[in-house]
Amino acid sequence: MTAVVISGTGLYQPPHTITNAELVESFNAYVDLYNAEHAAEIEAGTLTALTHSSAEFIEKASGIKQRYVMDKDGILDPKRMYPRLQPRSDDQLSILAEIGVEAAKKAMAAAGKTGADIDAVICSCSNLQRAYPAIAIEIQNAIGARGYGYDMNVACSAATFGLEQAVNAIKSGSASCVLVINPEITSGHQEWKDRDCHFIFGDVATATIVERADTATSAEQWEVLGSKLATQFSNNIRNNFGYLNRSEDSDPKARDKTFRQEGRKVFKEVVPIAAAHIESQLAPLGLEPTAVRRYWLHQANLSMNQLIVKKLINAEVTPDTAPLILDEFANTSSAGSIIAFHKYRADLAKGDVGVICSFGAGYSVGSVVVRKR
Repeated sequence: MTAVVISGTGLYQPPHTITNAELVESFNAYVDLYNAEHAAEIEAGTLTALTHSSAEFIEKASGIKQRYVMDKDGILDPKRMYPRLQPRSDDQLSILAEIGVEAAKKAMAAAGKTGADIDAVICSCSNLQRAYPAIAIEIQNAIGARGYGYDMNVACSAATFGLEQAVNAIKSGSASCVLVINPEITSGHQEWKDRDCHFIFGDVATATIVERADTATSAEQWEVLGSKLATQFSNNIRNNFGYLNRSEDSDPKARDKTFRQEGRKVFKEVVPIAAAHIESQLAPLGLEPTAVRRYWLHQANLSMNQLIVKKLINAEVTPDTAPLILDEFANTSSAGSIIAFHKYRADLAKGDVGVICSFGAGYSVGSVVVRKR
């Protein structure tokens, strides 16, 4: 069986940063405007007044301290509260492809590859900006790759699901070098007016080169020992925005057309699902959870990640065991576990084993076990 390795990763970081303090100032200004506009209904008891947020609340609830975004002004405008992006003509590179290409270039450089070496591109993310042509094919064209490309979406688990498709393509012989792209402009589907979730997301793009071990030339390589995917239907994380909204004559700005979740239910249900999933994958590989040197997890919530790993190793969790990027990047959906892997792997020794795991809407969970060569 062909050995498969991850030979390079890349990260694109947007130009703008929003701190918790900046976000709270904008949100609270929006709340004051809303309450003033609806003062009569609030006084009559037919409408509930909105309440202020705070930086302390955000950090305690999530572990997030800031986030990167493609546009800052539109988000922080209390009369707008969502990004202000410029439309592009059909002959221009789309914004999702643009950030994907930037991440791809860095991954290709790390792996020592050119576009001509890549024969498949998978664009795997939580939100695609259009139905067709596929963003993956646009990226394929922009970097001069060969072969084929396609888009896929499994929400926050999209990266690990994409990695398994890349590994399977190589093992089946349909590709020898695959580029997996995770472009996430999550600020576009974030509900910035909702106190319970206005702080969760950030924008970013990641890229991973997956190839046959016998073609890899990079100084650092991670052999894929196995991957495992699972889904279980749940409505607790949902977004109803889609192309049929127009046919339904529904309000495109209605609350259900942006991200929403039942946070407490998600926490309670996903933690045991993710922990059991990882353990069940490690066992057939002859590995105990305590033998895993590092866990690179989806970055949704600090407490969630710590509890998942604690269930696995039955010990207190340190940043060395499960590194955190959530404080700087916030939740970047599918890209989060790849950012953690990208930034916190260089110190591991040859032979060390790690797990890349993502989980989210669906429910979905995907994990990839890797070993440093």
